[in-house]
Amino acid sequence: MTATNGGPTGTRQDTVAAVVRQWHSVHPDLDTAPMEIIGRINRCAALLQQAEDAPLRRAGLSRPEFDLLGALRRTGHELTPSELARETFSSGAAVTKRLKQLTERGLVERRGDTRDRRVAHVRLTDAGRDLVDGILPEQLAYETTVLSGLAPQGQGELAALLGELLGELEGRLGALRG
Repeated sequence: MTATNGGPTGTRQDTVAAVVRQWHSVHPDLDTAPMEIIGRINRCAALLQQAEDAPLRRAGLSRPEFDLLGALRRTGHELTPSELARETFSSGAAVTKRLKQLTERGLVERRGDTRDRRVAHVRLTDAGRDLVDGILPEQLAYETTVLSGLAPQGQGELAALLGELLGELEGRLGALRG
């Protein structure tokens, strides 16, 4: 629980709570409540990235590579690199680099479009599909362990709130792009 502008309340303290307290002492007139949310989301994301995903690491994959393979697996059909960029929230250059590495490993195949030579289509190889299908249950178990400190009800509430925030952000950014 947090108190607006006054910093966190309750028994648990975190890095963001200390930052908010410091800002509050420097600028007591400012509402630091947004920092308590955005700061914690950013800090959680940074810690999760630092920890990396153990099952993926054992398979020699990064999270962005797995996301790309996962996009191909869950959609069930070929995708173009630009579609993969949209699916994985990545830049075109990043997708191109990852596709090159995954192709060299035999996990994806690229084929040219019969009508437009500038367009490529990417699909999983059997090895890629087997890798994703083998890692996914282990990855989900790992993520369950990461979240195990939160009660199931808290996990549901957090998922709903983050989904609401994400929907708002995607809507705003989509409107800005359109």
